Amino acid sequence: MSKAIETKKQVVAEIADKLQNSKSTIITDYRGLTVAEMNELRSQLRAAGVEYRVLKNTMTRRATSESNLSDLDEHLVGPTAVAFSNDDVVAPAKVLHTFAKDHNALEIKGGVVEGRIISVDEVKALAALPSREGLLSMLLSVLQAPVRNFALAVKAVADKEDGGEEAQEA
Repeated sequence: MSKAIETKKQVVAEIADKLQNSKSTIITDYRGLTVAEMNELRSQLRAAGVEYRVLKNTMTRRATSESNLSDLDEHLVGPTAVAFSNDDVVAPAKVLHTFAKDHNALEIKGGVVEGRIISVDEVKALAALPSREGLLSMLLSVLQAPVRNFALAVKAVADKEDGGEEAQEA
């Protein structure tokens, strides 16, 4: 077997692995973006912990076949770049959607979230969700509210008792 074929098989296996193990994968068409814009996008995605790669459609189709995600093949037309996130489901959608608003050349085609294929509208809905940190912050404030209320109630009772004792002493 030639070295080129072996290398292609490795690339296909790597893409298939990323498709199967990423929490969130977003497929884009980057046609029309300048090199500077692509670098800016990659930098924003990298800061969010997202890997963004330009991939050959033929190799990606082979990988989708291996990953039982062949329904993605309809999106693998034209220049294709794929964002993979192993940690945060929302991050790639949020960064790409925000970037696409400012740069009309970037087109979001669809994606995969935890093994389920999603449409462009679902990517946009995902982008509207708070980040993981935002959700954790909301959860923390919800959990703290009852403790705060309890502490205020205890303080009110203590203040009332103190006030009652002072009145008796006078």
